[in-house]
Amino acid sequence: MANITLGSGFNSGLDIQSIVSALVSADRAPKDAQLSRLETATTAKISSLGTLKSSLSEFQTSLKNLNDIDLFNQRTATSSDSARVTATTSTTAAAGVYSLEVIQLASSSKISSGAIAGDSSATFSQGGTLVIGRGSDSYNVSVADGASLKDIRDNINSQLKSNGVTANIVTDPSTNKSRLVLSSDKGGTGNDLTLTTSNAGLEALADSVDGSRKVTTTLQLAVDAKFKVDGLELSSASNEVAGVVEGVVFNLVKAESNQNVTVTVGENTTGVKEKIKSFVDSYNKLISTTNTLTSVIAVGDGKQPQTGNLVGDSSVRSLLSKIRGELTSQVEGPFRVLADLGVTTQKDGKLAIDDEKLSSALSDNYDSVGSFLAGTNGLMQRLSNSIDGYVKSGGLLEQRVNGLQTTLRQVDEQKIQQEARAAALEERLLKQFNAMDALVGQMSNTSSSLLATLSSINS
Repeated sequence: MANITLGSGFNSGLDIQSIVSALVSADRAPKDAQLSRLETATTAKISSLGTLKSSLSEFQTSLKNLNDIDLFNQRTATSSDSARVTATTSTTAAAGVYSLEVIQLASSSKISSGAIAGDSSATFSQGGTLVIGRGSDSYNVSVADGASLKDIRDNINSQLKSNGVTANIVTDPSTNKSRLVLSSDKGGTGNDLTLTTSNAGLEALADSVDGSRKVTTTLQLAVDAKFKVDGLELSSASNEVAGVVEGVVFNLVKAESNQNVTVTVGENTTGVKEKIKSFVDSYNKLISTTNTLTSVIAVGDGKQPQTGNLVGDSSVRSLLSKIRGELTSQVEGPFRVLADLGVTTQKDGKLAIDDEKLSSALSDNYDSVGSFLAGTNGLMQRLSNSIDGYVKSGGLLEQRVNGLQTTLRQVDEQKIQQEARAAALEERLLKQFNAMDALVGQMSNTSSSLLATLSSINS
């Protein structure tokens, strides 16, 4: 505002400050209201475009998830009794039903050493070499003079853990004697562990090389798994059985003769249905969003209707037109349009799924469903292409927002100009009113002087 002392209006009796303020306010009111309306509308449009872009991005994500050939190539495996057999599949698995009977589970070898008086701190005055064998493999573990049972355990674990051989110590509290217990992670017949030594100081632990002294104890033998697939007797060194059926890995959990388990390998219909439902949900959310942003709601006679921030927006109409065009466009093949899968457009513009029709399409023509939805020429890619120009970096929505942000900057500039104009007007008015007030004062003084002169003449 102007840095001018307001006149008191002493001479004229006017409240100059109030008059000037009222005149300035009246002058700037129309422009202030215009800028306020423009700022509010522009900010609301920026927010609404952000909401639209967010909804479009979510929709595009659902398109990407369904536009995945691997989704349709996946296979599922279902067991009738997961307590006995489970299974996993790869994309090379063919659909089929398999009967399994688990006769014997594969196991790995476990042995214990001879008993040593004392706990893990028991020592061996003379060291040497322990030889741990497993099948055709042999591993040497050096033992220093004066090493404790704990030291030997730690040496075995540090040297052989990567080979699948581990050691622990078990102490019998009733006798205060301790043993090394060796375990292997390699199952299958012929993979039993052995523990031998040629050093007299370690013979209390291990078998002598010539077999004259036997101190180790077999706790568990390494044996093959035995099972049947569709009546064929098979064996495996592991309970995780691969290669019997291409693309399928059977996991044997529990052995029980004459108990058959059915494993069914099929297409990924459940996964595909979930992705289709996600696509429909995100599309319907997009429609709800655009309806809200472009709505016109009557509020009563003689009153202005409530309108969405993007009502009449051509970009929204163009966007929806492109999407709906792709949804209804026909292609060659068993499925020409989305409705052939049981996904149809309702009266409110949203999509609905006929689960029975969709299930039938997936059951009867699974691969064709994949070809219709996914791939370079699939519906999901075409839909994604139709909205990409709106949501991508530098796309239409971003350009619109940038243009609106420019408008807000211009509003700020006009506000500054408006303040400067108001200040200039106030300064001019103050000068005029102060000059008027001073003139009134001069005229009052002149009048008083004339009256005094006339009075003196009459007297």
